Amino acid sequence: MTAPEYPSATILPSTSTTSTTTTTTNININNTTPTYTPPLLTATPSKGHIHLIIGCNALASARCTRSLEVGALPTVIFPEALDSEEVHLGLKKRIEDGEVGFVNRGFEVTDLKTLGREEVEYFVDAVFVTAGFGGVDASMISKTCARLRIPVNVVDSTSLSTFTLLSTYSDGPLQIGITTSGMGCKLASRLRRTVASALPVGIGGAYDLESQKSRRIRWLSQICEYWPLQKLVDLTEEDINNLFDEYSTSTSTPPTSSTQETETEKPKGTISLIGSGPGNPSLLTKASLDALLSADLILADKLVPSQILSLVPRRSTLFIARKFPGNAEAAQLELLEKGLEAIQRGQKVVRLKQGDPYIYGRGAEEYQWFEKMGVKIEVLPGITSALSAPLYAAIPPTHRAVADQILICTGTGRKGVPPDPPVYVKSQTTVFLMACHRLASLVDGLIKTKGWPEEVPCAVIERASCEDQRVVRSTLKNIVAAIEEVGSRPPGLFVVGWACEVLKKVDGAWSVEEGL
Repeated sequence: MTAPEYPSATILPSTSTTSTTTTTTNININNTTPTYTPPLLTATPSKGHIHLIIGCNALASARCTRSLEVGALPTVIFPEALDSEEVHLGLKKRIEDGEVGFVNRGFEVTDLKTLGREEVEYFVDAVFVTAGFGGVDASMISKTCARLRIPVNVVDSTSLSTFTLLSTYSDGPLQIGITTSGMGCKLASRLRRTVASALPVGIGGAYDLESQKSRRIRWLSQICEYWPLQKLVDLTEEDINNLFDEYSTSTSTPPTSSTQETETEKPKGTISLIGSGPGNPSLLTKASLDALLSADLILADKLVPSQILSLVPRRSTLFIARKFPGNAEAAQLELLEKGLEAIQRGQKVVRLKQGDPYIYGRGAEEYQWFEKMGVKIEVLPGITSALSAPLYAAIPPTHRAVADQILICTGTGRKGVPPDPPVYVKSQTTVFLMACHRLASLVDGLIKTKGWPEEVPCAVIERASCEDQRVVRSTLKNIVAAIEEVGSRPPGLFVVGWACEVLKKVDGAWSVEEGL
């Protein structure tokens, strides 16, 4: 359902950049009247609601069907006799079967205040005008509903409607709706079909599975966020139970070092520590891709993009780190132990990390852990997002006239403690990884304790190199407000420095760029 939104916002209309898949929205803190204000998209629980449907044609029948599907109680009103040829046959059958309420007369204004539920003082919950008849004025109905604050939809008239129905795709609890705001319903239907055809069969069942099982284990929501869609579809109740059993019985006791084992018990398998790059599968190195495709077990961090995980062969076992606040260290050890057990069984293991394993990826720590266990580990580099994400955002970290040095920092230190931020150096571009979740405190520290001017340009780059990449450009003064306005889309990083405006400048308080 879409509801009207009154023109008081300061968001300028989207404009295309040189890339056909990128749109830019400039946010102006001054009052500027937009040329178009999009409607607010909402999902309204309608179980037990009274929907008043005026008309007896095919559309009225379709409206009744949709109301029944969402649990509402439709009541139709029209003056024609039920056996009239003007009454749609499907509607007639629903009335005769008692599925739909029926008032056999013309519409009266008092119907709006008398045919509804007792708990809302008998006001109806929504009105659908499907056709004019008997002198009933759709404009009058619309104005009366607006005055009584009853949602009304008038066929083929967005000006008289206070809400419109989206072109929807439903699969169990999953619903996807598309609207063109009344400017092209045929296009909305085509887009809906295109989206639906791209989804795996049974994806709604994956959502239902999440709703039933997520309360059992906190990390299941992470699986639903980062696993490939097809793997979610294939996830069975037995899989969930097995994962839960593993979670319940996992131990933090380190395994016995292989130096204490007999010659026949020494590890026979192999392990490769590889970086998956910023997210786009085409940026994987050939060596990393070969290792991924030939692995028996893949141990992945939860932030590895689903596009990369989709490359995992069906014959391979994929295990995603069960990291959540308060469990990071235990989850890390669990991952290492699983890798060692697989190696001892003679399997080929891949430890898959985002970006480059040695750039804030704990890669060296894992190397030392396996070395202590007597296992030789192969390390394959990946393209770090610290350098590739600025490139995809049209930010050159170095420029002879602006920046002659780069500093890569982390926003999350050991045990989650934020490290001390760097002091301001005008000729330096600073990249913060794992910092977007505490952006407000980081920016506050840069400005108040480290001498960074408020006007220094900066950018938050999220899901760099992926189709849903987003770049939010602003200054230190406004970047926190910008992210609070648009929300976060992890994983992301924070780039600060005058190099941020070499190729693209911000017109207004901030700008938002969607897509590659």
